[in-house]
Amino acid sequence: MSAVSIKVKFSLFLAALLSLTVLVLSVYVLRGIKDQQRQHREKELLQQTRIANLSVKQAYLTSPPTEAQLFLRNRGQQFAMDLAVYSGLHVVLYDMTGAKAGDSVPLSGPYDVEQALSYALQGKIAYQQDGQSLLYLTPLQGPDSQMGVIQFRYSLESDMRFYDTIARLFLLTGGIVLTASFILGYLYFRRATSAIVKLNQSAEQIRTGQFLLAAPLKRKDELGQLSRSIFYMSTEIRNNIGAMKEEETKLRQAVDKLQKLEQQQKQFIGNISHEFKTPLTSIKAYAELMDLYSEDANLRADAVHRILEETGRLNEMVERVLRLAALEKYDFEYRPELVDLQSLLRDLTDRMTGKAERFGVTINASLASADIWADRESFIHIFVNLLDNAIKYNVPGGRVDVNCRHDPTGTQAIVEIADTGIGIPDEARINIFEPFFTVNKDRSRVSGGTGLGLALVQRLVEKHRGTIELLTTGTGTTFRLTFPVKPTLPRKEEPL
Repeated sequence: MSAVSIKVKFSLFLAALLSLTVLVLSVYVLRGIKDQQRQHREKELLQQTRIANLSVKQAYLTSPPTEAQLFLRNRGQQFAMDLAVYSGLHVVLYDMTGAKAGDSVPLSGPYDVEQALSYALQGKIAYQQDGQSLLYLTPLQGPDSQMGVIQFRYSLESDMRFYDTIARLFLLTGGIVLTASFILGYLYFRRATSAIVKLNQSAEQIRTGQFLLAAPLKRKDELGQLSRSIFYMSTEIRNNIGAMKEEETKLRQAVDKLQKLEQQQKQFIGNISHEFKTPLTSIKAYAELMDLYSEDANLRADAVHRILEETGRLNEMVERVLRLAALEKYDFEYRPELVDLQSLLRDLTDRMTGKAERFGVTINASLASADIWADRESFIHIFVNLLDNAIKYNVPGGRVDVNCRHDPTGTQAIVEIADTGIGIPDEARINIFEPFFTVNKDRSRVSGGTGLGLALVQRLVEKHRGTIELLTTGTGTTFRLTFPVKPTLPRKEEPL
């Protein structure tokens, strides 16, 4: 509706402008024609007046002396006929009394020219229109004074016909121009307003979230520039909304992560409280027994042994909690060096052989050469934890297999530590790397486990851009660790 209204408004405005132009032009042209006709008549009638005055004056001077009024009455008819022949106009002569002295058309009816005649008798020129004729009355001068009045009847028919023809021409031309201009203007403004409508539709698309894939108009004028600006605006809005949505997603993820971390922190603190309470309770109980039965040497020895075990367990738990908390809160200082995995793992398996023998477990190592950039202390901590778990949660007469090799591409070093122990139930696999999670609480307390070892191992592996996964083998437990061979982490002088 608004687009049609704009078209009609523009077209009517153009039509009104052209109509005004034609009207003003017509008025000025027709007025000019009238002025030109009037000047032409005045010039011609003035010329005829001069000729008539000259003729009458010459005739009067060449005639026998007589009174001027008598001369005019006697020869007025002749003068009127002669002047009519010469000028081609109807000529009437009046004497100073206003009486008709001569008429080139004697049988013509009388003219009602009393007022105009009175002006002419006073020496003035007077006009009077009579239908399609103009009665021109002018003084007739004698040798000494005014002799009478000459009246010329000038036909206006040709002038009026010419004027009417021009007026009709302007009217016809104006109508044609008005109609044509309205049609052309409507068509032109329809095209322009169609472009505006298209731009409006594009803006409405943007408002509803349907962004433009291209500029709606391909023009080189201001509308084309506006079209390109709308397309640029659509692109910027889409990009900004996309960035806002991306930021919103990141913010939501950050909030979710913070909430999860908060939940983990609460759980972490609760687990610490629970796990710390158990050894402390045992220590307190054995200390009270020692106080009550101080004379019983066997009980004292057993209590001292148990207190030392619980103290060691508590000390290990504190160290692991502090290290795990440091990894959560800070980035550890990474000191990379070229580590020979084959040599490192052989050294660690040799060091763990004594403990394995106490548990009745055998360690078998199949180690290929593999050099990687890593932090040696972190790697020692990773593999000592995994070997310790493989020994503690094994069965008497069990076996721990340590394997080191490259992947087929040669870009990854793979370490597998497998045991033939009690294994991990399927329902517990998803939580195996959670802090303080243990598969069997009773077995963990007996073996000294705190549930923090694997959580710490996973974080150290991830800090080295590696991965750790628990494989499904049917019996026992197998961990596979993968590390990039090339140094993908910061150099020695750059803390991680």
